Amino acid sequence: MTQQNVTVAVTGAGGTGVAKALLAALQQDDRIGHIDLLVSANGRKLVAFEFQTAEDPDSVVRALEATSHKVRFLDPADMSGPVTSGSYPTDAMIILPCAAGVLGRIAHGHTESLVERAADVMLKQRRRLVLCLREAPLNLIHLRNMVAVTEAGATVYPMIPTYYNVPETLAQLRDEFVERVLQFLGLPGTDRYQWDGTDTAARRAHA
Repeated sequence: MTQQNVTVAVTGAGGTGVAKALLAALQQDDRIGHIDLLVSANGRKLVAFEFQTAEDPDSVVRALEATSHKVRFLDPADMSGPVTSGSYPTDAMIILPCAAGVLGRIAHGHTESLVERAADVMLKQRRRLVLCLREAPLNLIHLRNMVAVTEAGATVYPMIPTYYNVPETLAQLRDEFVERVLQFLGLPGTDRYQWDGTDTAARRAHA
């Protein structure tokens, strides 16, 4: 089995607990061989706020439980990181949560940090880039930036939950969103949320 390499970026928007769940799923998945993790400066602030921890990289990595041998933490300020090059083998990049400012910089090719540069490389190499935007309501600038990155080859995958599975807890909303993103990337973990024409297993369990 050929394993995949994935880049995960966490930026300065609420919902870093969903990133933690995504990282847990990727670390446990035998189809994933390596994960490059980038957490922006504002992302570290959000992790620290949401998990009540310090902002230094070690504390952030522990809070996200990104501690397996598969994960390599990259400094987003280091523009010489491996993900700057198209020759570096990366199968997909997920930015979750994706702040509106990060979306805008990617849309306009402005590489302020390694996060935007890695995303730019994914676009130029025609690889999968998923932007899990966490912003509401959306203004016209946001919408135009979403169109621009979509035209460039990215997928905008807003952090919007479904409700037909009758979730009962925030954890269930979180886990379903992570599963939907992984299914989109061809890495399904369960059929629990798959619509069969009349229902889903998750809905039957909750109803």
